[in-house]
Amino acid sequence: MDAAHIRNFSIIAHIDHGKTTLSDRLLHRTGTISDREMQDQLLDSMELERERGITIKAHPVTMYYEARNGERYELNLIDTPGHVDFAYEVSRSLSACEGALLIVDAAQGVEAQTVANVHLAMKRNLAIIPVINKIDLPHANVPQTRSQLEDILAIPADTAISCSAKEGIGIDEILEAIVRHIPPPQPTGAPSLQALVFDSYFHTYKGVVTHVRIFNGELKAGQHLKLLHSGKTVEIKEVGSFNPKPYERDALSVGETGYATANIKSPKDVKIGDTLTDAKNPSDHLPGFQEVHPMVFSGLYPINTADYEHLKANLAKLQLNDSAFVYQPESSVALGFGFRCGFLGLLHMEIVQERLRREYNMDIIATYPSVVYHVHLTDGTVKTIDNPAFLPPPNYIATIEEPMVWGFIICPNEHIGDILSLVTEKRGTVDHTETLDTRRVMLTSALPLNEILIDFHDRIKSLTRGFGSMDYEHAGYMAADMVKLEMLVNGEPVDAFSCIVHRDKAESRGRALAAKLKEVIPHQQYQVAIQAAIGGKIIARETVSAFRKDVTAKCYGGDITRKRKLLEKQKEGKKRMKSFGRVHIPQEAFIEVLKA
Repeated sequence: MDAAHIRNFSIIAHIDHGKTTLSDRLLHRTGTISDREMQDQLLDSMELERERGITIKAHPVTMYYEARNGERYELNLIDTPGHVDFAYEVSRSLSACEGALLIVDAAQGVEAQTVANVHLAMKRNLAIIPVINKIDLPHANVPQTRSQLEDILAIPADTAISCSAKEGIGIDEILEAIVRHIPPPQPTGAPSLQALVFDSYFHTYKGVVTHVRIFNGELKAGQHLKLLHSGKTVEIKEVGSFNPKPYERDALSVGETGYATANIKSPKDVKIGDTLTDAKNPSDHLPGFQEVHPMVFSGLYPINTADYEHLKANLAKLQLNDSAFVYQPESSVALGFGFRCGFLGLLHMEIVQERLRREYNMDIIATYPSVVYHVHLTDGTVKTIDNPAFLPPPNYIATIEEPMVWGFIICPNEHIGDILSLVTEKRGTVDHTETLDTRRVMLTSALPLNEILIDFHDRIKSLTRGFGSMDYEHAGYMAADMVKLEMLVNGEPVDAFSCIVHRDKAESRGRALAAKLKEVIPHQQYQVAIQAAIGGKIIARETVSAFRKDVTAKCYGGDITRKRKLLEKQKEGKKRMKSFGRVHIPQEAFIEVLKA
């Protein structure tokens, strides 16, 4: 199809504002899928996406639409995730588009992630079509949502289309607006083919399947192409599009989106954001998208050590499908051989672990998540550390800098006090507040990243009865009084439980970990001390009592000294046993503590 009749667009929104439902409706209205194939969350192919009702991966699909002017158009849609952890997926999708549908829930209004996604789209100069969804809800407030579009996002309210994806209201208006307002793709004018690789996955028979957007030239089977990043030359075996299942085509031309398979067998050969070009007459790199840097690190270990190689192969396949995920080998005294993995955020970490368990049948255990610290040593050098095991002794450290984030929290007016106390509890400071409308405010606060890792988002939701939302962006590093908290079992440090925490919170954290360990460590023949320590100073202790044989049972009379003599003898034996005894902590105990 000629480029003038092609439209490439993305759907962006806050989580749960109806992106996937709207894409289902567009697929149905354009006849891409029949009534028989129709089902809810059609583009969410992963079992995990359906179960949680969230989009994890961007999904491309090609639709054909007969417009009111009688012309036939090719619409290439990429449905994107809405959660803050998957903003990287969104930025990749937007780099392959000329326009975006911005969905806002008529009942919820503009939320934190809506603002973040609009900024991403504006940075790329995309045409934005605002859509107010869920107008059929009894508590929908369309006039207020329109005024929020103007006040918060500076988007003219009269351009917004009212619709209900569930009921099918306003779908034709959206399709017409896409044809009218989103510009057709323009060739870059390069001497040969330029195709942007914006996603990929591993297929058992075809090898690596790359998702591409053609910016210049034509892509067809039999071509010899070069991957500019790796310098590898490949032969294209098959090209096609998605509807939403992949189907083969003769060629992909300028502006079209689809997939290509080649003789690529190793996931390492493809880099997301790379450019495919002609091997003999190469063009320049296309502007890709920002490199992502993992912000949260955790160790992943196989529960059965024999599964190490199996886990390594599966992580490589998963990384191909999710290029924001990184890993490298590491070993632990307690847990054996495993991998240090980097994630964009906590939901991202949870999803990766769940995918390993479900899609690859891996039994894994994850260590406590940590962030990347900058450690300034007394000799003037700076080390970056993401694993507490590599933190130098305190006498070599001048200062430790921790990563900070700007948190944008939107909450109802009546809950502002609770949110302020939560931010203070997490060592954060509120920079300023903005009133969004009569019901809601936005707090801009500076927070340490390691404080918002575990339960911050959940706490915001519970404090605001589900009406609060949060987005964050990274704000550099700041010096803080961080210390390494170690857990000693019978005097031996257990590296799997060590972590870097702020000095003010170390004691309460140590007490909680010691109490949990006391529950899960089995009783020995002697007393076992569980201690939390900072450097050489013990800050918390619990004791696992010993098994005790009743050695005085055979004393049926006589003086008390006979009993005392037997008890002293037993005491000496336990003391001797303790001096060379080793406490074996079972795998289940690690799993229990790390879960807690």
